[in-house]
Amino acid sequence: MTETRTYAERRFTSEDGLDLYSRDYAGADGQARLPVIAIHGLTRNSADFHGIATLLAQGGRRVLAVDVRGRGRSDRALDPMTYQPATYAKDVLALLAQTGIERAVFLGTSMGGLITMAVSALRSKVIAAAILNDIGPEVDKAGLARIAAYTGTPVDTPTWEAAAAYVEKTNGVAFPHYGPEDWAAFARRVFREGTEGTPVLDYDPDISVPIRAAGDKALVPNLWPMFGRLAKARPTLLVRGETSDLLSAGIAAKMRKRAPRMDYVEVPGIGHAPMLDEPAARAAIFEFLSDVP
Repeated sequence: MTETRTYAERRFTSEDGLDLYSRDYAGADGQARLPVIAIHGLTRNSADFHGIATLLAQGGRRVLAVDVRGRGRSDRALDPMTYQPATYAKDVLALLAQTGIERAVFLGTSMGGLITMAVSALRSKVIAAAILNDIGPEVDKAGLARIAAYTGTPVDTPTWEAAAAYVEKTNGVAFPHYGPEDWAAFARRVFREGTEGTPVLDYDPDISVPIRAAGDKALVPNLWPMFGRLAKARPTLLVRGETSDLLSAGIAAKMRKRAPRMDYVEVPGIGHAPMLDEPAARAAIFEFLSDVP
């Protein structure tokens, strides 16, 4: 099961010399619109955005979906302690500089939302608008502990059927409506074919090093000041999965109180994190972007 190629491949270089990758979806002809920078979650890659990126491009917006360092087709870091949002944010700014993009809409899923907040702290003016997908300045300990438990852990997946079973085991709680074809497609997004022809997870296991080094502190990041700068200075949309164990209903309510002008949508029946191809998420994103240049 393969996706239809609707993008070009773009390489860019980090400050510390890594060769990094992004998918570049060209916007359809028509009125010029600000591009979208799409940033994935902790163990994922740019393939997660293929569906929504294709739709956004058809609507006239160029989309650059990155493979954060250590994931997908981007180089692995020489120093695993650089696997942190502040460094990822600098990498994204390098992409903007090397593509001549001065301002963009940022779309961040999970860790990608944390990176978006970090970018706002480093160079706020580059973010014209922000979409935070199932992430906030505070996270529920239960969800982060669940993710940390499997991140960087070796897996035994000798076949693509085994890879599909693995992603169902680790993500089934978020997508209870998925069937065998959905999990097979999911596996193709997060695994690649290894040197021996067997599926291997498409990220550097060492991305877990900073998480384990931080210990309990990794479970309670306080990014409220960054969120305040982000959401109060520009249009912002918060997407939450109805059953998310990372962005609890209580944290989302607190975010909405801190930023009352922020748009909000809850995706029914979905956990962490919505794929953004769900009707509620897709409709909210397009409505939100209709007011963004």
